[in-house]
Amino acid sequence: MKNIATALLIASALLPTVFSQPPAQKRPPRSQGESPASKPRPKSATPQSYTADEIREGQVRFGSQCGFCHGKDAAGGESGPDLTRSELVANDVNGDKLGPFIRNGRPNAGMPAFSSLTADEMKVVVAFMHSQMEKFAELGGGRRSVEPSDLATGNANAGCEYFNGKGKCSSCHSPTGDLAGIAARLQGLNLIRRMLYPAGGFGNSSKVQPKATIVLPSGETVTAPVASEDQFSVTVLDSSGARKTYQKNEVKAKVDDPLSAHFDQLGKYTDADMHNVYAYLETLK
Repeated sequence: MKNIATALLIASALLPTVFSQPPAQKRPPRSQGESPASKPRPKSATPQSYTADEIREGQVRFGSQCGFCHGKDAAGGESGPDLTRSELVANDVNGDKLGPFIRNGRPNAGMPAFSSLTADEMKVVVAFMHSQMEKFAELGGGRRSVEPSDLATGNANAGCEYFNGKGKCSSCHSPTGDLAGIAARLQGLNLIRRMLYPAGGFGNSSKVQPKATIVLPSGETVTAPVASEDQFSVTVLDSSGARKTYQKNEVKAKVDDPLSAHFDQLGKYTDADMHNVYAYLETLK
């Protein structure tokens, strides 16, 4: 129950600022402007026409050669950006820009060269990319991925002040200790997820497990890692890893969760606070 409630708190706090327009109210100054995610989708600058067969063939070829990184629908995948928002695609005319780019690749950025594509194969891939851009432009906002620049709308100085003051983050964390170099290890969504929900395993975080101290009716005390907890019971793991559930109305149970301060903070953060602290953490490289 706690995990579900925590996830809902994160969604209600984070998603409005990442995926939608900000509310019409006075906002504190931001060092880097509004999120790029709020900008309208680009469209092909020059109208282009392709046959349905070319688009279908391009879809198959794009999916097999480009889909793993950019998604089979070109809207972003494992490591590649959303091409339906690409200015390169928008400014391309019948492959005049996309063709050379795809053939040469960007080896330094992890994109291989596709120099063996024939002219016809390149044409259908380009046809599919333009078709997808026009299709997504009709749908309007929203997208699958979150870029680091979408989140970079906060003020680092304000974030530092919150970290050391109102947020009380410095009572457990240190920019020269556990957080030293965190921005070099985590970027974008992984960084803000780690900040908001460190127990979720995001960004290769090590899970900190809460412990329960249980006093039985006999007076015996049991201290063990917590496997799960709700308002009625707590389940712990014994030395062999076996689960044991205790009803809270039958024992005295106290759970010590090192991450409880993060859960409490989720209900206190404003949108500005979250993005300001994120901006501050980004300076810790």
